[in-house]
Amino acid sequence: MIGTIVNAGAIIIGGTIGLILNKAIPERIKTIYFHAIGLFTLAIGISLVYNMQHILIVVSSLALGSLIGEWLNLEVGIEKLSKLLKIKFQIGSDKFSEGLISAFLLYCIGSMTIIGAIQEGTGGSSDLLFTKSLMDGFSSIILASAFGIGVLVSAIPLLIFQGSITLLAMYATSFFTPETIQGLNSVGGILLIGLGINILEIKKIRIMNMLPSLIVVAIILWLI
Repeated sequence: MIGTIVNAGAIIIGGTIGLILNKAIPERIKTIYFHAIGLFTLAIGISLVYNMQHILIVVSSLALGSLIGEWLNLEVGIEKLSKLLKIKFQIGSDKFSEGLISAFLLYCIGSMTIIGAIQEGTGGSSDLLFTKSLMDGFSSIILASAFGIGVLVSAIPLLIFQGSITLLAMYATSFFTPETIQGLNSVGGILLIGLGINILEIKKIRIMNMLPSLIVVAIILWLI
């Protein structure tokens, strides 16, 4: 799991630089940062869904996963956890939870995350995750300067999510078929489009409640 550990370290380093720069950045520059990040997130989401396959399965997974997430009320749970962390560690950022969620989704949804973790888990090279680490490190500078310390904390769920894929790939290589990876990219792309809409403040979408869709689509495609 060396690639995932390096990835988390790059986010922490880049995020720390972003926090230092944040103090020297005027408010109007931060605003344009948010707009740029929102548009960038939309672009990534659109690129992931451009070649969507198994449309009915993707739609069904998104609907079922969203219902599960709404039933579990994940969004409220994450908000409560964020507030507890802010109180525990005396974090003053008013965008802590937004930064945590936005960074996690941007870092963990996409083919580089899935394929890189699978390659490492099956005994292959970690080069793809090292490349991703470099990209995430630079991205975290901008994200942390805009969202605050929540971006650094996102390294923890990244370790859990990306590390879980690596461990699963070690013991269940057959689970990650090309169709499964394509399905994960499609659902993930839709979630990123929703995240971009949130960042641009066009409409508030409960993206966290839709995260179970990623598990649902992977299971359905693997079973089929």
